[in-house]
Amino acid sequence: MRTSQRQPNELRPVSLEVNVNAYAEGSCLIKCGNTHVICTASLEEKVPNWVKGTGAGWVTAEYGMLPRSTSVRMDREAKKGQTGRTHEIQRLIGRSLRAVVDLKAMGEVSIKVDCDVLQADGGTRTASITGGFVALYLALQKLSQNKIIKKFPIIDTVSAISCGICNGEPVLDLDYEEDSTAGTDSNFVITGSGKLVEIQGTAEHAPFTPEEFLKLLALAQKGTAELTQLQKKVLGC
Repeated sequence: MRTSQRQPNELRPVSLEVNVNAYAEGSCLIKCGNTHVICTASLEEKVPNWVKGTGAGWVTAEYGMLPRSTSVRMDREAKKGQTGRTHEIQRLIGRSLRAVVDLKAMGEVSIKVDCDVLQADGGTRTASITGGFVALYLALQKLSQNKIIKKFPIIDTVSAISCGICNGEPVLDLDYEEDSTAGTDSNFVITGSGKLVEIQGTAEHAPFTPEEFLKLLALAQKGTAELTQLQKKVLGC
């Protein structure tokens, strides 16, 4: 039994609260156990230089952790500059969200999704993707209804979850205690239709086998299917 008393294939309690920001075009507060992330999606009526003139839009993301989101206060990255970890995570979030958007349908506008970690207990990047999609969906829905973009461009849903091998057993949705001691750590980004967007997997100690990888994938498919249902419920789609 895990320290959280969860079964190996059990998610932490997850909630998605929408429209938590009065000013953003779309917003969502996602809570996965003790990991809490606020995601806001904002319209920018411009696109990056490499997209100009193509008629397409763009979706990108920024990610950050508040100073007291962890057990020990950390300095704001505005003070010391972004770390490589932050760059890597926000690029992952952006790639994941763009995978389910028809950018041509947007016209030449951008949506920036900001993911700010209020409290961290493992899985902040995967929570950011899951909650970020909800915020993005709401923003694009609003812009489509107001005729600011050509048509509603979402082509699928997307969510993400972590899996790992802890004490020799594949488990779903690692909290910080499990993540910090796991023999294998992985993140899966999967669409609502079951297609794979990205897989990150690392052997922290002994290498893992293809059979173990398939067990992690099966856990991730189960977890993201549950997250997809939660997303669709709050979005009414």
